[in-house]
Amino acid sequence: MKRTVLLYVVALVLFASGVTAVLHFGRGMKPPAGPAEIQEPRAAHPPATPSIWSALQENSHDPVSRLLIQFIVVVLATRGVGWLFSRVGQPSVIGEMTAGILLGPSLFGWLWPAGFSFVFAPDSLGTLRLFSQIGVCIFMFVVGLELDVSQLRDKAHAAVVVSHAGIMLPFLLGVSASLLMFPSLAAPGATFTGFALFMGIALSITAFPVLARILKERGIEKTFLGTTALTCAAVEDATAWSVLAFVVAIVRATGLASTFLSLALVAAFVLILLGGVRPLLNRWVHESSEDREPGRGVIAGVLVFMSACALATELIGIHALFGSFLAGVVMPRKRSFREELTLRLGGFGTIFLLPLFFAFSGLRTHVGLLNDAKSWFIALGIICIAVAGKLGGCMITARIVGLSWLDSFSLGALMNTRGLVELIALNIGYDLGILPPRIFTMMVLMALATTFMAGPLLNVAEWLRRRVVVNPPYGVAAAQ
Repeated sequence: MKRTVLLYVVALVLFASGVTAVLHFGRGMKPPAGPAEIQEPRAAHPPATPSIWSALQENSHDPVSRLLIQFIVVVLATRGVGWLFSRVGQPSVIGEMTAGILLGPSLFGWLWPAGFSFVFAPDSLGTLRLFSQIGVCIFMFVVGLELDVSQLRDKAHAAVVVSHAGIMLPFLLGVSASLLMFPSLAAPGATFTGFALFMGIALSITAFPVLARILKERGIEKTFLGTTALTCAAVEDATAWSVLAFVVAIVRATGLASTFLSLALVAAFVLILLGGVRPLLNRWVHESSEDREPGRGVIAGVLVFMSACALATELIGIHALFGSFLAGVVMPRKRSFREELTLRLGGFGTIFLLPLFFAFSGLRTHVGLLNDAKSWFIALGIICIAVAGKLGGCMITARIVGLSWLDSFSLGALMNTRGLVELIALNIGYDLGILPPRIFTMMVLMALATTFMAGPLLNVAEWLRRRVVVNPPYGVAAAQ
């Protein structure tokens, strides 16, 4: 041991001596003179050595440093607020969405303008947006992975009726409300057709991932109510994204021919994925993974395929996230394969990248724009229309197809959750120039309110079940 230490000390001494000697003898050497015309004039005196504090300040404005600061602030804020919400019985994703708004000008920018302008400098938002879009694409890919098509076939007879009623009624209410909102609240240059269609689809969305998380946290995902809600939400999710793709194609198109061309390309792309690509993926995954977990090559191939699908739909003229969603849907149905993909990709995307999307949405949410009673009255009206259309439409339809009133009410409360999926749709409308900041803020508040009320409404239904003995919990009798 002593001999080893002695050798190490001798090596350090020789190393330091050698470097010092070379630097000493080379100090007086001069570099070769270049052409006279490119010589830079030398300062008469060497520049003053900057202080440590000024150097830190200068380095903090580097784009990489700014992005890392944003990562740290956003992830800590979303995880912290999400944990607080989970402690009061709400899904943590609602807290993460709320944290994104708190990091925006509505709170952080209002309380500490200098800190807000430093962390979220305008010239850094382009990079933040790109990373947030990658997070959304990964999230939509995972949503497609979790869409169980076999379950849809098993219960499609009731699920299609309930879910489509939960789309048509709020869609009709949203389009009708546009007649009152468009003249004074629409974005400059927006068309009534695009505004009305987008308001309709924005009120019709259900957040399938949030609904699934609520059911899992309450331990009722395997009950009759839970499986029915998951099936209805899955049917509605697929339908709503299809309608949204149609709306985006209409808004982006420059004419009727362009609209039909975009829709035809989308339909052809879907047919190619389902008819030609899916069998090849099944064979590739079977040969590559067998009974083993998917290796790095398979994961890399899946990421490339997801990116290619996202690029295809972006080039077609709808949005990259539609391609990501379709890529997840056509993945092989092998359960272990999908679970492993969800674990590897979903974990990183949800924890690290998706919070950037919450923050970016929060930067676009200006609660201060609702600065009068009229604005808050309109926001409250939007929330009431959203609840009446979604909760009311699903509840009444579920009752008609045979569910009890309490199960119908619980199903409507679950389908009323908008959550993260609503934020994704709203940001599409914002980017397309359909939703101005004021309406965008109102719709974000609607998404938070409808998602937040799901838990309390289910608690009310549970209390009523305990009071009404003749009605078994969560539709057990109906399941039997």
